[in-house]
Amino acid sequence: MKATIWHNPNCGTSRKTLALLEEAGAELTVVEYLKNPPSADKLAQLYREAGITPQQGLRMRGTDAEERGLPDADNKTVLDAMVAEPILIERPLVETDKGVRLCRPQEKVQEIL
Repeated sequence: MKATIWHNPNCGTSRKTLALLEEAGAELTVVEYLKNPPSADKLAQLYREAGITPQQGLRMRGTDAEERGLPDADNKTVLDAMVAEPILIERPLVETDKGVRLCRPQEKVQEIL
């Protein structure tokens, strides 16, 4: 099975999710999204396939998303902010042939393996 993980190596949940993918024998593509952020179109597709809104994909902890009003902003505003400042993207996002999940907690990855 092929899997892509939008990963932050400094995040414990992201590292644990990556380990679960490796244990499952997934053919992995690891994207360090802070260095190589996805486009707004790709983020929109990931969130749509995960069944969540861009607002639900916002990283609140350790960011100024709340102060900027992003949880209540429209999708385009949120996606544009995420592309400009990828720290605003909650992680890890995982995509396989079976779907997409925001893997918080990391066990959510099991749903798409």
